[in-house]
Formats: sequence, structure tokens, C-alpha cells
Amino acid sequence: MKNKDFNHQKGFTFSKHIPEDISHFDRVFDVFKDLLTHTSGNIEEAFEWLDILDKEYDIFTDEYSLQDFEEDLKKRGYIKEEKDSEDGNSGTGKGKNILTPKLEAALREYALDQIFGKLKKSGAGNHRTRKTGIGDERDGENRSFQYGDDLSAVNMTESLKNAQINNGISDLRLTEDDLIVEETKHKAQMSTVLMIDISHSMILYGEDRITPAKKVAMALVELINRKYPKDSIDIIVFGNEAWPIKIKDLPYLKVGPYHTNTVAGLELAMDILRRKRNTNKQIFMITDGKPSCIRLPNGEFYMNSYGLDEMIVSQCLNRAAQARKLKIPITTFMIAQDPYLRQFVKEFTAQNKGKAFLTGLSGLGQMIFEDYEKNRIKRI
Repeated sequence: MKNKDFNHQKGFTFSKHIPEDISHFDRVFDVFKDLLTHTSGNIEEAFEWLDILDKEYDIFTDEYSLQDFEEDLKKRGYIKEEKDSEDGNSGTGKGKNILTPKLEAALREYALDQIFGKLKKSGAGNHRTRKTGIGDERDGENRSFQYGDDLSAVNMTESLKNAQINNGISDLRLTEDDLIVEETKHKAQMSTVLMIDISHSMILYGEDRITPAKKVAMALVELINRKYPKDSIDIIVFGNEAWPIKIKDLPYLKVGPYHTNTVAGLELAMDILRRKRNTNKQIFMITDGKPSCIRLPNGEFYMNSYGLDEMIVSQCLNRAAQARKLKIPITTFMIAQDPYLRQFVKEFTAQNKGKAFLTGLSGLGQMIFEDYEKNRIKRI
């Protein structure tokens, strides 16, 4: 079937290609999950978009309607009705549809598949270090057995081969001198704080920047839960102020009429990481704008949306240096290309000795995942 793109000012893009071997539900469900991310978990708005897309792409058929899809979502436990009990008659009438934890988890998995591709199943992995020795992850390198080595690390195939070479087939015997041990690498745990800018500029000029940021956050959480279950990840958002959000609330994340208080975000991130016992700690920051807000000692906000304010920038650089002293590297993903912002990011990164990526929206997810993998090196 010929592919067509549907583009709207909100930035939606969908394909008309319909695989023959996919069920009616699964075909619509993928589109629905994408719409839910765009609409920040608003089910009714997502249904409205499905209806609009149906008129353009014939998503539904005479055999399978929007109503059938809604009923399937309920039967499969993805949505449920929240009864309106304001009149005291709870349980009567049609309530509002809300997402269930099962659908919230499905959105994270869908984001991971979209951004990072299908992950192969693996055991409880953790972060490799450059330090070899008595560890708990196979390295592929062999060495001679040493007193104190765990016998479970002995490579029997290589050891028997050694015995054959040393003693001959006619007098085959396995001695301590024949034993070969496979090197292992120590595992290190990583604590990550992901900072997401929710200032108004994240949806300015008709460009939706918050949806890709949400997808990246959901995918990163899913990646860590699957592949590195011993790691921790905390999500915080920052506008005029900064606050933590729960993982289950990621699909509902929206921008607000906020300025950008980067200082508050960094302070909260460092406070969270101070309480972590792990040696490896890092901050990922997704932002599209300059810092434009700080809280003064008297509790009032100082805001300046024009250019780079010297006082605000100075406080940001101070927090970057503070994180460096705490051995917390900051990786900044700046989804904007303004020259004066590039200069700010350059100075910020120099203060922290961290990293910065000046990127568009399309490559954001891959950059973050690749950087997460590269940062899995314990500082020795």
C-alpha cells in the first residue's frame, strides 16, 4: 500500500502503510499510543485525532470501528472509566476514560521501541568498568589460574586443551598449572537524574519539542528497567521552579507558562544525587532555551527573557562548578541552534567538565542512549 504522510501544525506524522499480518487492534493501537504521547495522556483528544485520521487514512473499517477499538482497550485493561460521583450517584452513567498503569507501561515500551529499536532479552546487566580481576561479568580474555580465583570462572574447554598440550593425550590429566580463567569485569551501578525543560519555549514557533523529550524520558526509563535494573533514574522538570515527577506521570507531562530556572533544576538534581550511595552519578539535561529565571534570597523570582542575563548565567555556571566538585558530570542536550546559546553551553560545559550535544529533535533519543552507554565506566 502506498505510503502517505499526514502533517499537521502540531507535528503529527503517520504512515498509511498497513501490514497484512497485524490485527485490527494492534494496527490502531500503535497510532493511538503515539497520539496519547502528543496529547499528554488525554484519551478523549486522542480519540478525536483518531477520528480525524480515519477520514484521511481509513484507519477503521465496517468490521472494526472506533467504538470497537475503545471497547477492546477496556477489555484488555488499557483504559477504564472513572465514574463521576459529584452528584453522589457513583456508578451511574458514563464516566471519563483514564489510562491504567498497564497502558502507561505500554507507552514507555513503545517509546523505547521507537527510539532505540527492539532490545534483545538479557540478564540483569549493569555498567562495565575498566578494572578487570575478580568481577561478575565475562570479559572474553583468558589468563592462568591464580590462587584465590573462583572455580566457577575456570574455562574448562581452554583448560582441557592446555592439559592436552602440556601432558599429551596418553597421559591426560588436569593440574592447577593447566587451568585457564576467563577474565571478568566489575559491575558498577549508575544513578542518573534526567532534567526536562518545560518552559513555554518548548512549544513556541509551532515546533513541538516536549513530545520528543517525553519519549526519550520514557524510553530511557524502560531501557534502565530492562537492561540495568540495579541502576536508578529520577526525573525532574524545571520551569520557574523545579520538582520531581513520578515515572508513571511521564505521559501526562506538559509545558507551562514558565521561564527557565536552570539553577533550580541543577540544585534539585544534585540534592537527589547526594543521597545516592552509588559512586557513579550523572545529570542529563534536555533544554531548548537559555536560563531566564532564578529565585532571589528574599523568595521572589528574578526573570529576564532578553538575551543572556549576567546574574542568571553566573549562578548557572556556579552550579555547574559545584556539580564538578561533587564528581557529577552534566550532559546537556541543547535542542536549539542559536549562536549565543551555543556560547553559553560551551562555558557551562567547561565549568563542569561535562559534555554537550547541540542537536535537533530527530537525533535526540539516539544521542542520549549512546551517551548513557558510554558513561557506564566507573571512575577508578
